[in-house]
Amino acid sequence: MSGQAIFGVTGWKNAGKTTLVERLVAELVRRGWRIATIKHAHHAVDIDQPGTDSWRHRAAGASEVALVGGQRYAIMREQSEPTLAEVLARLAPADLVLIEGFKGDPHPKIEARADHVRPMDMAAHNIVAIASDERPPSDALPWFPRDDIAAIADFIVRYIDGRRNDR
Repeated sequence: MSGQAIFGVTGWKNAGKTTLVERLVAELVRRGWRIATIKHAHHAVDIDQPGTDSWRHRAAGASEVALVGGQRYAIMREQSEPTLAEVLARLAPADLVLIEGFKGDPHPKIEARADHVRPMDMAAHNIVAIASDERPPSDALPWFPRDDIAAIADFIVRYIDGRRNDR
């Protein structure tokens, strides 16, 4: 898919995926890693506001608009939903890209699991670990309490290092 390290967080709605990603980013950045994230949304997304200059450029028909200012920029492209590989190709190099969503793609993932919710299909979604408040009944995969961010980060680092060494 890409030459850079990628690891995903998946799970059903309201399982704590965003909180887990947010806390993993903070932990890994604290350790000196350069982290990028990709968030997949299942609904229409627009970072622009009607009436702004950049919105007016898009409304006039521009297929791509770069909004640049101060400490950040955003590029908005009018097209059908891109693949994960297309989005990864546009990112600047990072030590690790954490992906929230894109559960059907083949990258390794940890499942954020809310208590008493049916588990996801581990094989179909390439789930390699579970983060939940209760230990799953099966010991088929490594399990971490959702609040043990340091241990989850350690697992992800070991996992991606092991994959790099297998190449």
